[in-house]
Amino acid sequence: MRTTMIALGFSACFGIGAAQAAMVARDVAYDVDGKKMQSVLVYDDAVKTARPGLVMTPDWLGMNKDQVALAQQVAGKDYVILVADVYGADVRPKNADEAGAATKNMYAHRSDLRARINAALTQLKAQAGKAPLDGKHWGAFGYCFGGAATLDLARSGADVQGVVSFHGNLSTDDPALTKNVKAKVLALNGGDDKFVSDESIVAFKKEMRDANVDWQLVSFGGAVHCFAIPTAKGEVPGCEYNERAAKRGYALMRSFLDEAFATK
Repeated sequence: MRTTMIALGFSACFGIGAAQAAMVARDVAYDVDGKKMQSVLVYDDAVKTARPGLVMTPDWLGMNKDQVALAQQVAGKDYVILVADVYGADVRPKNADEAGAATKNMYAHRSDLRARINAALTQLKAQAGKAPLDGKHWGAFGYCFGGAATLDLARSGADVQGVVSFHGNLSTDDPALTKNVKAKVLALNGGDDKFVSDESIVAFKKEMRDANVDWQLVSFGGAVHCFAIPTAKGEVPGCEYNERAAKRGYALMRSFLDEAFATK
């Protein structure tokens, strides 16, 4: 178990105060079909109020300290977040080439991805009584590749009220799965994102409509891929943080989840 103290920054984007908080980051180890996974549970231990639980799936770089720090910022005093390991504890990409190989493998084994993201949700729910979870409000969000995993969680029929994809891959290997969606769906996209094709957006809209999902798709003008990740500085061309779009995106996510949880 590891617990860290951080100063809450990015307050303009996340709508949280700048005061010191006791932010917990605790490893959660488990197996999925014989594969060892190591996710991280984060929450503010200084606040005792029970709160909703969210599964967060990182971008293609997977589990690392930056993703855990981002989860802590999003969690604030409002959520308990499990940062989901979907690659496996032995896969921690160090660069774009390794990340690309990891995501390629998961897209080639999409059923494994669905099993792993569902296992992460199961692990989060199992923390009720051990972390300040209210035990009845569940959601998920993810970035880039993690957005695809989050949408797949919804497509699998998982018992969550709302899911949010930030600049995620919108495509699916099996549109028929979408009939299983129980959650409200919010997809946040960069208006100038070259990694998300116009064709995939059209297909996503049709997929959601055909399955009669309660869905929203919002595009932010001037934003590209990775717009909601503060550490994205353009090292990968077309992947860069946009403070304006991020601020709007996180505000939309919070209001969207408030609505989703209120209708439970």
